[in-house]
Amino acid sequence: MTVYEPVLLADAAAIEPDGEGRYMANLVREYTALGVPNGGYLQCVMAGAALAAASDEGAAHLHATAVSTNFMVAPTLGPALLTTDVRRVGRSTSFVHVTLSQQEMLTTEALVTVGTLRDGTRLRYQSSQAPVIAPVEECLELPIREDMRYHHAVELRCDPGSLQWWNGDAGSGEIVLWIKLTDGGGPWNPWSALFALDVLPPATLPLGSTGWVPTLQLTSYVRRIPASEWLRARQWCVVVADGLVDERCELFDDTGELVASASQLAMVRFGQT
Repeated sequence: MTVYEPVLLADAAAIEPDGEGRYMANLVREYTALGVPNGGYLQCVMAGAALAAASDEGAAHLHATAVSTNFMVAPTLGPALLTTDVRRVGRSTSFVHVTLSQQEMLTTEALVTVGTLRDGTRLRYQSSQAPVIAPVEECLELPIREDMRYHHAVELRCDPGSLQWWNGDAGSGEIVLWIKLTDGGGPWNPWSALFALDVLPPATLPLGSTGWVPTLQLTSYVRRIPASEWLRARQWCVVVADGLVDERCELFDDTGELVASASQLAMVRFGQT
C-alpha cells in the first residue's frame, strides 16, 4: 500500500479573498473519495467562506454551527470560486449563503449558520446516547482503501466484536467507530467536526451496498467544542428505498455529550440490483 503524507485539513480547505463577497479555494486530491472531493471536506470550505464573509460584515462569530449543503454536480480538483451572500448579521447568530462554482458552473451551495460555541456549556437535556464501544486500545484500526484518500487524515478503530460488516457479512444498517484526526493539525475542533461527520464508511455496507454512496444533500449541526481527541461515532440508515438512503451520524466526546450530528440523503447501489 502506498503511504501518503497527510495534508493539513486547514491547508486543504483554505480560502483566499478574491473581491467583495468572493473567495478562492483549491480543492486537493488528498481529501477525495473515488476521485471526488469528500462532502465533509467541502462543508469545511463552505463554512470557512461563510465565517470570513460574516466577519467582513461585522459579525464576531467564531464557529459554523449549522451547514446545509446541496451537492448538485461533483466538483473537480483545482481552483474553485466561492461566492457569499450574508443574509443577516445578528448578535448571537448570523446566516450566510455560499455557492461553489468552477468555470462558471455551480456545483455546490450551502446555507451556513454561524455563532460562537463556548467551553463548558451546561447540558440541560440530551436524548442521544454515546454508543458502547470497547476501549480504543482494544479496538482494531481499519485499513485504508486506496481510493478513499481522505482516510489518510483520520484513524478509524472498530470494536473487534462488530467487524462483521467489514468482512462482508450482512447485518443491520449501522456502523460504530472511534475516530481521531491525524492530519497533524491537532485534535478535533468545531470546524473540523464538519469533516468528521462525513468520513465514516457508509452504513449501507452491512446491508450489502457496493460502497458507492454519493451525497445529494448533507445537513450538519455542531453543538459543542470537542473535549477529547478520540470521538465515538455512530452512523446508521433510517430508510433505504428507490436507490436512495437517508443516513444519520452522531459524534460524542469523552464526556458523553453530543458534539455534532448530521443527516444526509445519498444515492446507493447494491450489487447486481
